[in-house]
Amino acid sequence: MKIGSCGGITRPSFLLVHADLPIFAYHKLQLKPVPPLGIPIDYMKGIGLITKFRCSVAERTFTFSSEDSFASKINNVRLGQKKGRSSSLYTHPSLLDMKNMKVANRARVYELLRSIGIVPDELDGLELPVTVDVMRERVDFLHQLGLTIEDINNYPLVLGCSVKKNMIPVLDYLGKLGVRKSSFTDFLRRYPQVLHASVVVDLAPVVKYLQGMDIKPNDIPRVLERYPEVLGFKLEGTMSTSVAYLVGIGVARREIGGVLTRYPEILGMRVGRVIKPFVEYLESLGIPRLAVARLIEKRPHILGFGLEELIKPNVEALLEINVRKTSVPSVVAQYPEIIGIDLKAKLLSQQSLLHSVIDWVPRILLELWRRCRKLSALVEFLY
Repeated sequence: MKIGSCGGITRPSFLLVHADLPIFAYHKLQLKPVPPLGIPIDYMKGIGLITKFRCSVAERTFTFSSEDSFASKINNVRLGQKKGRSSSLYTHPSLLDMKNMKVANRARVYELLRSIGIVPDELDGLELPVTVDVMRERVDFLHQLGLTIEDINNYPLVLGCSVKKNMIPVLDYLGKLGVRKSSFTDFLRRYPQVLHASVVVDLAPVVKYLQGMDIKPNDIPRVLERYPEVLGFKLEGTMSTSVAYLVGIGVARREIGGVLTRYPEILGMRVGRVIKPFVEYLESLGIPRLAVARLIEKRPHILGFGLEELIKPNVEALLEINVRKTSVPSVVAQYPEIIGIDLKAKLLSQQSLLHSVIDWVPRILLELWRRCRKLSALVEFLY
């Protein structure tokens, strides 16, 4: 039986029907469409319009391949251009090259620092400027603030701070708070870490906390100048616990602002190591806790007297000069400064002065007696 085959082109795609072929037959068919509108075949080849089709009935496959496709030509041209170029203006350095460049730049920066007397040993691992000029700018700016090479060597990590991104914003903020520019040098010597801080994240919340402790805005600069380290404390750390303990022993809440203004170092004192042992020792001497609280309100700096270094040795010195033990509480309460001085050295100097006076008194009296005798003899002669 023979069944005729027909092929037709209705759309850009082709429909092929082969009903009389055996299942194992292999047939290749090529169809070349007539160019529309009289376009020459050669021109169509140039733009890639000639298409080949291959049909396999046995494998039931239908594949399409484009000959001299315009897109493929473009890709081949681009690929050829990339392969043909040995180097390009837009090539990126490799990771090894970038690492070597970084090492070379750091070596030049270290050489500059050593030439001006700065020891860069602690700067390993710290992000530094890639150029010598930027590092020289940072050093010059620190010199303008009054810091010396010795100051920078005491805290070389300050060289990791950018002048425009770190130093200037921090100093501008301190100036707006009222911190005197003349105090910047001492401020930075005591707490150079402030230059690493963020104004919004680190400094402003601490200032706001101080104001919440009833420290007046006009007193904020005084507090910061006296104790710049406060800018590095955490709000929920030492500051809050020390204030809470003072209020707990009887210091009036309305007096906290004045206490902190006069002696802001309290904000950095640990309760368990400093404040609590101080209060408990005075209580052991016989001073009531409420009386201790009143002493702290009037003279908050007594919390800075070292318990083991000054207070206990001074109490022992009072007992050695025959001050009765029962009188020690009243002496300390009336004259709290006495427990903050080197009392033994004072007593020794006073004792030596007293001995010298005692040694000179007989001689003075003897000389006075002699002069009186001469005067009386002169009176008798005249009369």
